[in-house]
This record gives sequence, structure tokens and C-alpha cells, in this order.
Amino acid sequence: MPTSRRKSASPARDRAESDISREGPPARPPAARESPWRASRERLRDRQVKREAVIRAAAQSFNRKGYHNTSLDDIAAALEVSKPTVYYYVSNKEQLLFECFVAGIEPILAACREARLMKAPARERLKAVLRYYGRAVASEFGWCMVRAEDQDLSPAMSGHIKALKSEIDQGIRRLLREGMQDGSIHACDPKMTAFALAGALNWIAHWYRESQSLSGAQIAEAFISVFESGLTPRPSAGSARSARHVSARPIR
Repeated sequence: MPTSRRKSASPARDRAESDISREGPPARPPAARESPWRASRERLRDRQVKREAVIRAAAQSFNRKGYHNTSLDDIAAALEVSKPTVYYYVSNKEQLLFECFVAGIEPILAACREARLMKAPARERLKAVLRYYGRAVASEFGWCMVRAEDQDLSPAMSGHIKALKSEIDQGIRRLLREGMQDGSIHACDPKMTAFALAGALNWIAHWYRESQSLSGAQIAEAFISVFESGLTPRPSAGSARSARHVSARPIR
């Protein structure tokens, strides 16, 4: 009995298979094109880099000439771009000063927040905060950090600056109180001590220049070493008398 050929369930598939047998295996799909979203991310990253360059150039101009004596034309000239290019990244000179302040103070704020999570004596955590503080004030943003509040800023910007400065002040006071509790810092007035520490570090911005023989980090360490001797716990009066009495005994 002759075997009957099984009828294909799909004539369309038969035609496709026939076409494949004549033309060979299908070609590989073309390589995937680069995602347009990736290009967008690169543009955003590039814009951020350029914006940071504008803010840094502004800080350097404010350091050299002062806020009121610096124009957006000066900043554009320093960057070798047009004035409208600067306006693409910031709305006005007031915003530039504010952004310079934020760029300088943000590392200190981050250090204060991180100090709350560190498992170390408060004195060590305070040293870490002061180290960041000193480096920031000795950076190109130092002048803006300590003088921005004195300039003609809008009430909203001025209020924001005061709030950020207060956060740092309160963070230092908290570490001083915690240090007195854990015995790593001798008894002191947290408010007055915080003012003294911040005031000493802020003054760096008035005299420090990049041409100094010491770097900002080295100056920060020098200041911390001065603070250290003042923050070292002192022996009690009774302990001091006992130590003097022992040292006065003749050696037999």
C-alpha cells in the first residue's frame, strides 16, 4: 500500500522553510544601536561637569575680586565662553554665590551626618568633622562659605545658608556634649567651644592662598593639633595633688 504524504499543517511554514533552504540560514540581526537614553545620561553628566566648572570659576573670581566686583562677564572670560553660556547653567550671580557656598559646605555637612553613625569616641568623630571643615575653608570655596551671608542675597537664600550653618554648629555642639559624656573631652561650654572652633577655622579663608607652602589639608591638621591639646581631659584636683606628692618623694 503506497504511503501517502502527510499534509503540512501550515502551508505558510512550508513556504518559509523552502525559502530558508534556498537562501541559506538567516542573517544575524544587526548589532543593537546605542541606547538613546545612554546618550542622554552622557549629556547630563557632561552638563554637570560644565556646571561645576562655572561654579568653581565663580568661586575663584569672588576670592580674587570680591563678590560685588565680579561680573558674569569676568566668569565667562575666565572660562573662555560667552555670557549666555554661563546663563545656561545659573540664572544670575546671586545663585552662583549660593552654589559656591553649598559646594564648600556640603562635605562638612556630610561629615557631621556620618559622625553620628561612627562607632568611635566623640573626640575622634569631632576631629574628623574639623578636618573636613579646615580643608573646605582652605579650598577655593572658603571665601564664599564665610562671607556669603554678608552679601546681598534674597531672604530665601540667606535663610537657607543660615540653616545649613546652624546644622554644622549644632553638630559640633552635639559631639562636644557626647565627648564630655564618654570622657574623651574635658568639661566645657559646648556653645562657646563650638564658636571658638568654627571661628578659628573660618578665619583661614581670610588669609589662606593657594600659593601658601602648606596645603589646605596640612593647615587643617595643624589647627586640629592645637585644638587637641585644649580638649585633652585634665586630671582632677585630687589626682593632680597626688601626682605632685608622688613625684616629690625622694628616690630610695
